[in-house]
Parts: sequence; structure tokens; C-alpha cells
Amino acid sequence: MASDISEIVKSEISVTLESLLSAKSKVEDVALVSDESFSHKQCVVADCTFEFKGKSSTWKFIIPDSSATQFEYLMLGGMTDRKESIDDEINDAVKEIVSTITGSIVTSINAQGYEDISGVKSTMGESSVHKCSSVEDIKKGYQFTFSLNDDQFSLVIVFDKEIEPYIKKFLGPTQTNSSADSSTSSSNGLQGASNVLNSILGEESIDNLRLLFDIKMRLSVRLGTKVCLLRDVISWDIGEIIELSQMTNEPLDILVNGVVIGKGEAIIVDGKFGIKIKHLGMKKVK
Repeated sequence: MASDISEIVKSEISVTLESLLSAKSKVEDVALVSDESFSHKQCVVADCTFEFKGKSSTWKFIIPDSSATQFEYLMLGGMTDRKESIDDEINDAVKEIVSTITGSIVTSINAQGYEDISGVKSTMGESSVHKCSSVEDIKKGYQFTFSLNDDQFSLVIVFDKEIEPYIKKFLGPTQTNSSADSSTSSSNGLQGASNVLNSILGEESIDNLRLLFDIKMRLSVRLGTKVCLLRDVISWDIGEIIELSQMTNEPLDILVNGVVIGKGEAIIVDGKFGIKIKHLGMKKVK
């Protein structure tokens, strides 16, 4: 089953817009374009090509006039009047934003360590202004409705067939099937574990053990350690750099309630730090 980058795409759109425009941003919804939801006159259209594992995928970004004019307005710090229509300056600003979004998506995907979609590179194409009604394939696009501070805007991405296996959450029924498969797999795994415990402990003991399943335990990841003398600690000041024992290429310790249970590597998940398990107890992930 192909890795799913849907959440990465959503997250990087939000994070990039928030960073570039200095405005609180969040993707509120993703849905296929419809006549009711997309009635704009002008659009900036920008293409970006992604290459990975010998494959090439081109995404068409369509930024309607309401979003495009807001982008330039916020990039200029809101110090000028917001323009009524798209001009060359707005086109350039939108292209810069799209380029930054795609670059962030590439960086985030590559940081996950996916085997089937790794070493991704992106190449930004040209951007130009069109009448929205004349944009080819716009009805095949996915409209991302996002907020900038308290106002809502949108942009559209038209994905090609090459990338569809990796954006299952945007495809509706495909995601439903994937979820069902995942649910079935998880159910089978839990049932197998339950059978093993039953054979060892007996049903009565298992019922008692279930009472403990909802106990909360603190998960933490240890970046590194260092043994210090007290006289060194009390001499520290703001800006002090403390060298840890952990090498940058070594796996990090995963602890539950202070006990090391495995090792993993740091990744980025939806704009936040995460940990990908590499060792768990005596088990090593290949």
C-alpha cells in the first residue's frame, strides 16, 4: 500500500502561508471543485513538477483572485490598499508562495523516510493569469478552503494520475477502502494478541488486565544525556551550549514512564516533531 502524503500537503499549505503572510492559517476543508464553490473570475495558474523513484508528477495550482490579492496585501504587511484584480506584481507574489509551499512539501515528505516516495525533487514552472472558466481540468481539482486570521479563502490543486495513490485521503471512496483495510488489519492483530494472552493467563486474568488498559503513561524521547558536575551546572548562564553524548546520526531513546522501551528516529508529522520506531524491546524494524 502506497504511503499517504495528504496530511503533509494540507499541513505545509497552512504552515507556509502562516509563515510568509504573518497570519494565522489553517486548512479547513478539502473537496472537489464545484460550480457552487468556485465562481471566481480571474486566477493565477502555476505548475510544479515533482520527481521521485523514476516517476514524474505535475500539479497545477490555481489561485483565485480573492486569494491572490490577499496574498500580496499580506506580504506587503497590509500597508497598502488591497487590489481589485490580479496584476504582474500579484502574479509574482503568488508564484513565490506556491514555490515555497511545494519546497516545504518536498522537504517534509523526504523527512518521513518513506520507501515508496523518497528523494523527491520539485521544479517550479511558469505562472500566468487566466479567466477561471477557461482553465483546463479545473473541475478535476481539489479545492483547499483555508483561513487567514478570521477570513476564508481557497486555492485549487489539480493532481495527475501519477500522484493519486499517495493522496488517498483526498479521493473519497479510496480512503474509505483503505480505512477498512487498516481497521481489519488492526482488528486481526488485536485478536491475535488477545488469543496469545488468553492461552497464557486465562480469561479471568485477561479481564482483570483490561482494567489497566486506560492507565495513562508518559511517552518521552531522549535527545541525549551528559554527566555534569554541580559546580559546572551552577555556573551556566543564558546562551550556554551543552554538548550531549548522543551523535546526530544515532537513534533516539524512546521512554515510557522513564523506562527505555525502544529506539527511533525523529521525523516531522503535520508540522510537529514525531518519532519513527526503529527498535522496540528485542524487536528491530527492518
